[in-house]
Amino acid sequence: MAKIQTRPWDAADYLETKEDVVLYLEAAFEDGDPGLIAAALGDVARAKGMTKVAADAGLGRESLYKALSPGGNPEFATVLKVMRALGLRLHASASTAR
Repeated sequence: MAKIQTRPWDAADYLETKEDVVLYLEAAFEDGDPGLIAAALGDVARAKGMTKVAADAGLGRESLYKALSPGGNPEFATVLKVMRALGLRLHASASTAR
């Protein structure tokens, strides 16, 4: 029987356009899991270059990796800084659910 070769899948490899990034983050925000949102922001930051994003956000690269890892728990201020560094913004909209 032939062996199946696999390789790790990394979302950051597929976030090429601004639209890709926006749709990816919207899906994470729609899920509502804070850990998933932090990890998705981490994927986007890696796609754009973690060192550059950290510098633009005024944060250390290593601390940003830690905060945006799947187990990370970034402060809201960190999330806002990263969003701004990525050229994105958060906005509120009415929910259809109560």
